[in-house]
Amino acid sequence: MIQNAQLIDQIVSSICEVIRDRAKSELNIKDEERLKSLAFVHLCVRTIMDLPDDEAFDLLCEGGNDFGIDAIHWIRESDGQLTIVIFQGKYKRNFDGRAEFPGDGIDKLILAAKTLFDTYSPLPPINPQLRVSVEEIRSIIHHDGSIPLVRIFACNNGLKWNASGSSAIERALLGDQVIWEHVNHDRLVGLIHEPEKINDNLKVSGTAIIEELPPNRVLIAKISVSEISALIERNGDKLLERNVRKFLGLRRNRVNSAIHDTLLSPDSKNFYFFNNGITMTCETFELSNLLTGNYSVKVKNLQIINGGQTCLTINQTLKENPGNVNPQNAFVLIRLYQLPVDNATLIKNITLATNSQNPVDLRDLVANDEIQRRIETEVEHHGLSYRRKKMEGSVKATDITSGVAAVAILSVWKRKPHQAKFYSREHFGKLYSEIFSNDLNGSQVIIATLIYRIPESLRRRQSEGYPIFIRYASYFIAMQMGKYLLNDMSIDISGLNHQNFEVAKYLVTTNGQYYFDQAMKDVAEALEIMHGDISSISYQQLSATFRRGELIDILNEMPLRERVRAN
Repeated sequence: MIQNAQLIDQIVSSICEVIRDRAKSELNIKDEERLKSLAFVHLCVRTIMDLPDDEAFDLLCEGGNDFGIDAIHWIRESDGQLTIVIFQGKYKRNFDGRAEFPGDGIDKLILAAKTLFDTYSPLPPINPQLRVSVEEIRSIIHHDGSIPLVRIFACNNGLKWNASGSSAIERALLGDQVIWEHVNHDRLVGLIHEPEKINDNLKVSGTAIIEELPPNRVLIAKISVSEISALIERNGDKLLERNVRKFLGLRRNRVNSAIHDTLLSPDSKNFYFFNNGITMTCETFELSNLLTGNYSVKVKNLQIINGGQTCLTINQTLKENPGNVNPQNAFVLIRLYQLPVDNATLIKNITLATNSQNPVDLRDLVANDEIQRRIETEVEHHGLSYRRKKMEGSVKATDITSGVAAVAILSVWKRKPHQAKFYSREHFGKLYSEIFSNDLNGSQVIIATLIYRIPESLRRRQSEGYPIFIRYASYFIAMQMGKYLLNDMSIDISGLNHQNFEVAKYLVTTNGQYYFDQAMKDVAEALEIMHGDISSISYQQLSATFRRGELIDILNEMPLRERVRAN
């Protein structure tokens, strides 16, 4: 729709104002046309990946020698799979929505998928922003044996690539290991807008269990995979808006491959026993009390909160293999919860519980925890704002998001910088109670964040004169900076509170550069102890060293350099 293209242009224009300064200082983008293209990619990344503005910007890698890659990210799965997400954006100033995604863009992305992640071939020349990410990915593949899955998002404000582009993808023979997605203005508007209410009918097979738990109700039943496929056909991704894995989570992986293989095998009749089932919520459900089974359940405001991958894989398998699946003999368990529409907390808690087997970004689901509320109050008393929940809009200098706080605390005070950088999906899962412990206070959160911002800012600017390892070591440098601060105050972390907060803040502000310089020297010395000559260390070695946390023990044993005294 032309209206959607115009709406996206308005949003892109507003993003330009938000990212203009960072685009100029970090990516050397001053031209308005390039800025607008960058803003469009930024919008695609933050919407599809469901990220705050600053985190989305960090994934951008605009510049020459980029293989057509405008943004890149990777996610390490619990089953050893490495999901690599690539974005390429093509933005046109006309809003008729008729321009096709160009074939040369597809060709570049094919070359990127074939070249960049082949760890047995030398890496061709690429720009510094992209190289850091690619070397990290190659290191994980080579050293850790992770299996890469590449998901490519070709984004524009027009039509999908044409038949020639599809032929090029087929000829590339990349198989299921590379998944192609087209995202345009219509898809973006659908993802940005509040999900519309879905009213539908579920045809369950056999008997059902209905439990009355006022004001809630529960229906447990089985449903044929053909009914699940038809449900997805009718409603698509709109059914999955509350799924905490969002758009990115609907991907092929080993579990999905097993679902696919089972449906095509003689074991399809036992599919019910092999699958964990599907969890749905609704506002109300109704069925006839005069029937004893095979109900047609009328559902209002239906959403799938767990099992989205199962549903999409069923739908795809049945569509791609007509006649090879007997869907009437394959069933899946469903749990349908009727919940009060105004009880968002309950819905989120159920979503958290049913998705807890996979590490996901759960910030919003713990936002109402007592410790999060207490930190918010304490931070506000120091004149700053603590964002417990993800919000639209840019983050101000006076804002501290819970996501950044988690990274800063884990790096600076918990002294686990490798977990801060490489286990981000666990920060509000398995690592949550360690990071946000009961003895954590608002003063510690603020000071950790102030310290963390210094090396991160210098890393992003890629300041001349700093060694290449700073691009991998900012979390470790922050850890060392925290040690220098506490040493200067003659306290341990338990002694940092509201009473000496102003002193700590003054020292970070006044001596922050000095702390950074000393910490960087510490990291350089630790690297020399481990590897010898720093100049001979490859990008992959650097990535592997910092990812595994091998320097932490060395740094913990090193004495601090000259003590800094307050002026």
